Amino acid sequence: MVARLVIAAPSSGAGKTTVATGLMAAFAGRGLAVSPHKVGPDYIDPGYHALATGRPGRNLDAYMCGTGLIAPLFLHGARGCDLAVVEGVMGLYDGAADQGELASTAQVAKLLKAPVVLVVDASSQSRSVAALVHGFASWDPEVRIGGVILNKVATDRHEHLLREALGESGVPVLGVLRRAPAVATPSRHLGLVPVAERQAQAVEAVAAQAEQVRRGCDLDALLALARSAPSLGAEPWDAHGLWAGGTGGHNPTTGPRTAHEPGRKPVVAVAGGAAFTFSYAEHTELLRAAGAEVVTFDPLREERLPEGTSGLVIGGGFPEMYGEQLSANEPLRKAVAGLAASGAPVAAECAGLLYLARSLDGTPMCGVLDADARMSERLTLGYRDAVAVSDSVLAPAGTRMRGHEFHRTVIEPGAGPLAAWGLRQPERRVEGFVQGGVHASYVHTHWAGSPEVAARFVEHCA
Repeated sequence: MVARLVIAAPSSGAGKTTVATGLMAAFAGRGLAVSPHKVGPDYIDPGYHALATGRPGRNLDAYMCGTGLIAPLFLHGARGCDLAVVEGVMGLYDGAADQGELASTAQVAKLLKAPVVLVVDASSQSRSVAALVHGFASWDPEVRIGGVILNKVATDRHEHLLREALGESGVPVLGVLRRAPAVATPSRHLGLVPVAERQAQAVEAVAAQAEQVRRGCDLDALLALARSAPSLGAEPWDAHGLWAGGTGGHNPTTGPRTAHEPGRKPVVAVAGGAAFTFSYAEHTELLRAAGAEVVTFDPLREERLPEGTSGLVIGGGFPEMYGEQLSANEPLRKAVAGLAASGAPVAAECAGLLYLARSLDGTPMCGVLDADARMSERLTLGYRDAVAVSDSVLAPAGTRMRGHEFHRTVIEPGAGPLAAWGLRQPERRVEGFVQGGVHASYVHTHWAGSPEVAARFVEHCA
């Protein structure tokens, strides 16, 4: 039994991240062990959640992982916790395009049997707020909206009008928050600036969010609502259980042959630091469960790959913000190029793809791929239904996977002689590169939904 709340909103921009992060920090400040979660593929918000709770922020993505894994992944992240707070995505009922409720906050709330707290931007309304809340509360009877938090309330008079209106809706007001510049987090071309790039300021912002929530919200009522959630009746996901006879909510068809052989732990280097902040905690857990020794390194600071590296994972992030520094670290660029040339497994997603390119905005990168990248005015965003075009260290040709694209860069050409993925939407195209042991692509994937990917990668490393 895990007490839990889903923090949702009628639309993006209402203040979900501020409220969810503030609640996490406020409850953690009370001495509770708080498990942080985020609906959807977002990498940045979980960094603030981790700062608020001292635990890894974890994603719950029904599109990439499947609906059957939502409860097991949630319970895995919430092991030993007193309370879980789940921040939603976009508007409460918004999900994957043309897929109905799939991957929406509402669907995840139903899968978790969790009460929803609706965060409403009340800055430009008074009595109309009751109609808005009533509509959201009655749209889907399976979604239980247990309360509302009013955000950006201007004055005491404004608060009185809002409370009076909502008194007729039957949905209790569990918090009222005034406008507070101190809680704001700066944004840029892909959303909030990650914690790793503004550590001291991020700590201050989270502390301010916690204080705002403590002052404006009824924490006791919110905790009581969270504790009203019923048992989930599911087993926690377990990366090690996948290879030891368990299912962890998913039963892969193949397991790693090297996972439990003594003395056979290949070293998998994982890029981190400020330039490469996009990663899912489950990826590292799966690599370790498949038999790898995982070592994180910072390409901005370290001139060599970790000792004994036999495989490399470079996830997403913001290399475009650190192009000059990445380029200036020529010893590491050469080491990465040398590792790739040796045929060692290299898995690169989005930022990793740019780093392996010949150049980024005219600045030399690793030169592994015969391609050049640059910033673009166009935002590429959305879920992707992908098919592996070529055999690679991640998957045999023909493997179906679901992923997500999110970038304001382009790479030319967009695919190599051996492409990584064939995509079906929004238009049919091939993209990415398979070259020796390298698999490089713009598509982010969540390996918990396809754990055989980690097993195959570690096998190639070994």
